[in-house]
Amino acid sequence: MRRGLCREGSLIGIKDDRPREDIVRTGAELARLAESERDLAGQLVERARAEGVNLVGENGLLKGLVKLVLEGALEAEMADHLGYEKGDRAGIGSGNSRNGTSRKRILTDVGAVELDIPRDRAGTFTPQVVPKHTRRVEGFDEAILSLYAKGLTTGEIQAHLAEIYDVDVSRETISKATDKISAELDAWRQRPLDRVYAVVMIDAIVLKIRDGAVANRPVYIAVGINLEGERDILGMWVGTGGEGAKTWMAWLSELRNRGVQDVLIACCDGLKGLPDSIAAIWPLADIQLCVVHMVRNSLKYASTKHWSQIAKELRQVYTAATADAAEARFAEFEAEWGARYPALVAVWRRSWEHFVMFLRFPPEIRKIVYTTNMIESLNSRFRQATRRRGHFPNEEAALKVLYLVIRDRQPNRRNPTGRTHNWKEAINTLAGYYGDRVTDNQ
Repeated sequence: MRRGLCREGSLIGIKDDRPREDIVRTGAELARLAESERDLAGQLVERARAEGVNLVGENGLLKGLVKLVLEGALEAEMADHLGYEKGDRAGIGSGNSRNGTSRKRILTDVGAVELDIPRDRAGTFTPQVVPKHTRRVEGFDEAILSLYAKGLTTGEIQAHLAEIYDVDVSRETISKATDKISAELDAWRQRPLDRVYAVVMIDAIVLKIRDGAVANRPVYIAVGINLEGERDILGMWVGTGGEGAKTWMAWLSELRNRGVQDVLIACCDGLKGLPDSIAAIWPLADIQLCVVHMVRNSLKYASTKHWSQIAKELRQVYTAATADAAEARFAEFEAEWGARYPALVAVWRRSWEHFVMFLRFPPEIRKIVYTTNMIESLNSRFRQATRRRGHFPNEEAALKVLYLVIRDRQPNRRNPTGRTHNWKEAINTLAGYYGDRVTDNQ
């Protein structure tokens, strides 16, 4: 049986091949130990309060506990390495023995802690809890990444750590911690995807990125809903703003090469070349334009004093019961506004074929595909994380922050990943429309 410090921070980690009944007994023992540890923690907190000792800070209780736990784990590792406990006479003449300690300063989630690292005379002891040359314990980098994901710059993270943890962390150290996410980002962007997606939504957010000079650059986001109703971000790409069919073909081919062989419904903005590229990559896909984007794009051609009235009347168009009813309502809209705002009407006429696609579906499907609101919810989180940064030095830095936002799954916030609401109704309806493309892949 090995003892050490688990990642979660408990004192004992067990790995052995004992009979199940022994493991069950050990589980009960650990439960009692955990209960006694909680009691001890409560007693320590109460004692700290009574004696006026702070929980945090240079001489705080938490730092003392971290030091106690880590040094205890190191001593347990040394005992395993030598084969006998400290002070045990069994070590006499064993050929190797303890040789004092060396002082090491490490960064933890509660600040800098000074540790006494045990040494052996043969110099063969290699600690695992605090490996050689390590200056930070696991968890501290995660704290840095969390701050980075919230939009703090390297300098702001440095100042925050100095204020909260009373440690001076160099910008180089912070950069190394954030650079570690690059490999994880690359693996995420290359991971295999499902074979069939019921819905794929594509939208963009604009960020300021330096490429010689600082410029507005779109970052395109693709979100998919698979046949189980699970939402997932499929990919991210940094564009130039002038993407055409060739670029879209390359990006969508990337999704196909990662496993996406069929898409039932593709919901997107009217980006140049995108609908044709979707049709080329997934010929059977129904292409639906995002109604919210169509309304916004058309309002650009109208005076702000008319926005409220126009939006109200357009709502009657895109909530019509059938395509014929929508056509009749839009004819009335065109008769009223066409002469004053012909460009506004043209936005809808040019996109009418893809706009009415969703009107053939019942409400269960319309709720899912008529808008890219799910991506826009994600974009709002992206904007919170990127607003204060001003601009990014390169594309990689921008994608790292967006990926950390995606990875940060906070239970109290709507997350772009997870289950789609009322999916059973929706998938039954989709099976009725798409038949074997649904039923053969579930």
